[in-house]
Amino acid sequence: MSIIDEVREQILQEADEKYQKFSSALLPGVNNVVGVRLPVLRKISREIYKSDWQTYLKNNDCRFMEETMLKGMVIGLIKDEPEKILNYIENFVPENNNWSVCDSFCCGLKFIKKNKELVWNFVQKYLNSEKEFEIRFGVVVLLNYFIEENYIDRVLEKLEKVKTTDYYAQMAAAWAISICYIKFEAKTLDFLKKPSIDKAVFNKSIQKIIESNRISKETKIMLKAIKNTK
Repeated sequence: MSIIDEVREQILQEADEKYQKFSSALLPGVNNVVGVRLPVLRKISREIYKSDWQTYLKNNDCRFMEETMLKGMVIGLIKDEPEKILNYIENFVPENNNWSVCDSFCCGLKFIKKNKELVWNFVQKYLNSEKEFEIRFGVVVLLNYFIEENYIDRVLEKLEKVKTTDYYAQMAAAWAISICYIKFEAKTLDFLKKPSIDKAVFNKSIQKIIESNRISKETKIMLKAIKNTK
């Protein structure tokens, strides 16, 4: 039995019916969720990485969403030259077709922390893409690794240029802007007052910020007032 078949069998064994229903409800249009919890998948990904992970990444017949998710998690474990890891990422991004796969993939790419400028340049093509989950990939990379002093101005500049009607790309941009606001309030407040921000992204950003427990009641009132002027 190949590692691909072994892992598929393991996924089916670890399936949780209640979690399957819960996950499927959060992923409209995704019909191949088995229902394996993330900690279990991370454990399986580490087992794959200790085994024949190169063969597993060649799996072009991912019948279940969890198989695709595992490929992304395995890429996050690779210890190699950053350029080689980026090649694996580039090959995987087209398989990223829902927010759950995208976000779990991005948060596992810890090599980015030591290769910021290389990855910044790499993600530009995704930020400039017209494909929903390519944009989301680029934005989620930014919000995980680049909302810091050295990059905040460039991050806001990129988020200003996100123009899309795709819901999950818009929500990623709003999520990123909300984190920018929490970490760099003054800069992000000035950013939100710009007329060039996509209206849908702007509205979703204000909503995300207002929903945060880290924002004062007075700030929420002020942000609602800004929202009403747009």
